[in-house]
Amino acid sequence: MTEQAGKPFLYVVVCAAGIAAGVGELVRAARQRDWEVGVIATPVAMNGFFDTAAVEALTGRPIRSAWRTPGDPRPFPPPDAVVVAPATFNTVNKWARGLADTLAVATLCEAPGLGVPVAALPCVADALAAHPAYQESLTRLRGMGVRFGEPYTGDPRPDGGRPEFGWERALDLLDLP
Repeated sequence: MTEQAGKPFLYVVVCAAGIAAGVGELVRAARQRDWEVGVIATPVAMNGFFDTAAVEALTGRPIRSAWRTPGDPRPFPPPDAVVVAPATFNTVNKWARGLADTLAVATLCEAPGLGVPVAALPCVADALAAHPAYQESLTRLRGMGVRFGEPYTGDPRPDGGRPEFGWERALDLLDLP
């Protein structure tokens, strides 16, 4: 646990999907469960997929998207758990293959080696989810202990509305208090 008031620290990794606009819901839910939160976003997600200023205000910390230089202090303490939401097709496949070309994916690649629990809420279109590489990636990541929520496609329901993403499911997957 972190030194800050003895609270555990949660890394939230945010990928570029339209649903990312709601990531503040996950941050608020984690804070209500007495977690400190740091957000790490893919570079593309930083380009208007969510309100970065609002999320920074919720966490009280800057959002990380780029690696720090060797002499810079670590901006976040080590994680006690990691959530990736929304987890996109691209990120899931790079993560499963260890292609740590962004801070966000490198963080996900490192988490199992740190022994911290990881939960993912996929946001992948049905056509992409049917791709063999994606299915293989899910199998590999599950074998590494990653806990997945039900996939979210965002496809309209028969009544024309869209299903809710269910951000708090990530916390429930980790069995967090």
